[in-house]
Amino acid sequence: MGTRDDEYDYLFKVVLIGDSGVGKSNLLSRFTRNEFNLESKSTIGVEFATRSIQVDGKTIKAQIWDTAGQERYRAITNAYYRGAVGALLVYDIAKHITYENVERWLKELRDHADSNIVIMLVGNKSDLRHLRAVPTDEAKAFAEKNNLSFIETSALDSTNVETAFQNILTEIYKIVSQKQIRDSPDEEHSPGSSVKPIHVVPTNGDADSRKNKCCQ
Repeated sequence: MGTRDDEYDYLFKVVLIGDSGVGKSNLLSRFTRNEFNLESKSTIGVEFATRSIQVDGKTIKAQIWDTAGQERYRAITNAYYRGAVGALLVYDIAKHITYENVERWLKELRDHADSNIVIMLVGNKSDLRHLRAVPTDEAKAFAEKNNLSFIETSALDSTNVETAFQNILTEIYKIVSQKQIRDSPDEEHSPGSSVKPIHVVPTNGDADSRKNKCCQ
């Protein structure tokens, strides 16, 4: 018997990308566990965590993947992007070079991820406003030009972290549910069709892989 934790209507894979040190791991831990580690070091290997939210009365389970240090070696593989329906492209507002590299990350995302992936540009470490190197208006203009949503966050003090994930998951849900209405009018009435996992590939033998066997 599954526990209440196993019950969800949609399963969305969201990836975090951006330069090393911009705070991707802390965004992940703040959203999924409400934790922040000032001493956090680059994780080795792919890391992901899950959290469920409610949107329009539906349970959306987000499986959020972190590049976990691979970005240092530009060795992020196709498997990392495979099945992702959303991406948070993160830079550090206090380090302009991390913002300059956003363009390269965006190109990599466009090259390797699904063409319909929902992308949000995230200026993290907004608590370092006294060290700001990237003007908000400049980043906002870049996001608009490239059809990205945009938000500034702080994993340290929790500012906008919840909002960022809620917004991108809601946007994905709206796109997916509209597509299902257009593409699968009959499928909605078929037995067991209320649960619609979205292309998530389990990574290893942990508890999540057991839950996600249906998704391959």
